[in-house]
This record gives sequence, structure tokens and C-alpha cells, in this order.
Amino acid sequence: MNRVVIVGAGLAGMRAAERLRELGFPGEVILIGAETSMPYHRPALSKQFLTGEQSEADLEIESFDDLDVLWRLDTPVSQLDPGRRMLHLPGGEELRYDGLIIATGVEARRMRGAPNGHPRVITLRTIADARRIQRALAGNRAPTVVLGSGFTGCEITATLRSIGREVTIVGRTDPLMANLLGDELGMHITDLHTRRGVNLELGTTIEDWAPGPRSIVVRLSNGRVIDAACVVVAVGSAPTVRWLRESGVPVEDGVVCEATCHVVGFDDMVAAGDVASWPNLRFSTKARRTEHWTNANEMGRAAAESLLAGRSGAEPFMPVPRFWSEQHGLHIQAAGIPALGTDRIAEPGVPVSRSVTQYVHNGRLMGVVGFDSAAAVLSFAEDLAQLKPLTPGGTIAATPGRRRSFMESIRSA
Repeated sequence: MNRVVIVGAGLAGMRAAERLRELGFPGEVILIGAETSMPYHRPALSKQFLTGEQSEADLEIESFDDLDVLWRLDTPVSQLDPGRRMLHLPGGEELRYDGLIIATGVEARRMRGAPNGHPRVITLRTIADARRIQRALAGNRAPTVVLGSGFTGCEITATLRSIGREVTIVGRTDPLMANLLGDELGMHITDLHTRRGVNLELGTTIEDWAPGPRSIVVRLSNGRVIDAACVVVAVGSAPTVRWLRESGVPVEDGVVCEATCHVVGFDDMVAAGDVASWPNLRFSTKARRTEHWTNANEMGRAAAESLLAGRSGAEPFMPVPRFWSEQHGLHIQAAGIPALGTDRIAEPGVPVSRSVTQYVHNGRLMGVVGFDSAAAVLSFAEDLAQLKPLTPGGTIAATPGRRRSFMESIRSA
């Protein structure tokens, strides 16, 4: 293997390049993508950067120029020809590879029927998007509408309220974040936003849009009309896979991979980060994507290891996913894959505001969510890391070690 090409110049791609060099790969490494800037800390976009507390320079990630990697930014790949091991680039250029790492990430979903592209209808995925929100709000005290009642929409809302903006969340689900947390914890988040002055229009959506030069008027399905400075659309994301059409690469809500990060059906190709759909055998045999910052860090490195090891020598990638959020001063920490839990167990007598909830399936711990309980969640994450992997048939390979009780974890906090 003389040349490894990494498609996607974000965090996962950069970590993959770093790991290739750490493992002593002597060949050429080319990191290519549609990104126009070097990787940066995306989680801060909906927090400190949006409020102006941090600048673009503050978001920079340490440069890895000493790794002898060729960066080709602002160069989208239009097509993949696996038979020839060839990538098609702008201007008719072709780029050959011996090994390929796919790390193209995701794109923000657009609302059908919305005036997408209007300067007052904005998604938040990039620094440029955050700048658009700031410009739309500058000198305009009209309320902001956040379309989406999930994780991202709630974070953006809390940030805007922290700088004194009036915000209305419009969402199909009630309560907030119910898809992730369940109804009970979702109600706590809903009450928190209400107490902090957020206007909630849940169980509804936008039916009509009337954009103007100074504001955008939206009419909701419940009949309410809001004249807003802007509408921030936070209705999820879609994997960036259009360039893989007709390539033969399996795509189903992302690039479908084996447990080792190898793309199904290919020995010379792996995927990493938000675009990759793979079975994390610590929790399930079903392939799924994990859109979290820590996963991009870890999977980029694991994919590089698997590419060099080959399919027969690679190890399954079985991380314990972790994510966190801060909303109105409440710290939300999670570990594992709570969405896989069919039963929820809360510690009796512990207030929800400082609770840790277990998400369990068939008696097996799938994940935990904690409110202002970082140390307790960390303890459970350590237990999740001890879970034995599942076999292809879905059975547990061996009996997991004893998990800490709630009281043991909370007391250790």
C-alpha cells in the first residue's frame, strides 16, 4: 500500500491521518474534502462561538503539518470508481488510491417547502452558519424561532436565551428531547426551558413562510403567526454520500460497515465518523451511526488501524459512546446508547435535577443519562466498557461483570 486517500477533511479524517503516521505508515497520505478550512471544534458553535465568547481562532485544533500529509481543501470528490481505485475530482482530475478512508460526515437536513438559502433561514453546521445567525440577529430584537425539539435545537435555544434573546421552539415532539431521554426526563428539560422564558410550540410545525428583508413571518399548524428575526432549522442531519452513487458502496443511512470499520464488501476501504454505519457489538449487532464529537476522534483512529491491519487482522471497534450538553446551567451527561433501552430505571428518592437513569434492554445495560452527575455517569461508563461483545447471532459472548448500583455510583461522585 503506497497511497492512502482520506475523503473528508474534518476531525475524523484528521485523526485517521494522525494514526496512520503513528503506526509507521511510510507511504503518501492525502486528505481531501469539500471543507474550506482546517478542522475545528464544532461543539462550540452552538455555545461559546454563537455568543461571541470565543473567536474563530479559539476553535482551532492543533495542526498536524509535521505528519507529512497533503491537505487538499475545497476539493469535493464527485465520484468513486472502486474497480479502478479512482476518485473523480473537479476539472476532470482523477486521483488513484491504494487504501481509502471515507470520513465525509453529514449535512444539515433542510425543511421541505422552506425558503432554504434565504439569509434568515439558517442551519448550524459550520462557522459560516454561526456567522449567518449572528448577522441575522444583529440590530434586530425580533424573536428567534428554533425549528426542532431535539438535542441541537435545545442547545441553540439555551445559548440564545443566555444572551437575552426571545426564543420560540417549534417541534413535532412533546416533550423536548423525548426521542433521546424518554418522556420523564424530557418533561424535566421542557420545564427547565419554560422556567427560563423559552416559548414552546410543541406538537406543531411551520406551515407557511413569508421571508422579508428585516424578518421572516411563519405561520404554524396551530394557527399562531410569529414575526421572527430568523428561523434556525435544527431537524437532524443526513450522511454526505451523494458522491458514492453508482459506486457499489453499500449506503443505508450512511456507509454500511462491518464491526471493524471496513466497508461491507471491500478490503481496501474503511469509513469513520458521522458518515459510518457499523455494528457496535458491545451494544447491538445492527449497524447504526453515532454522531458525537468523541466518536469522530476515536473512530478516525480505529479506521486507520483497521485499514493497515486488513479485514482478517482488524479488531471490532466497540467504543462506549459519550456526549454531553449544557442547557440553562444544567449539565447533561450520557454514556452508551440510551436509545436502545426498552426499560428505564431511576434511583428511588433522587431528585430528577441530580439523577442518573439507566436504560436497559433484556436486563443488559445499554446506557445512562445523568443530570449534574458527571462522576456517576463516568462510573457507569467504566461498567459499560466491561460489557462482553455480542455474537453475530445477538447473544452475549460471556456474562458481564457486576455493575455498580446507583447508590455506589452516586456516593462515589
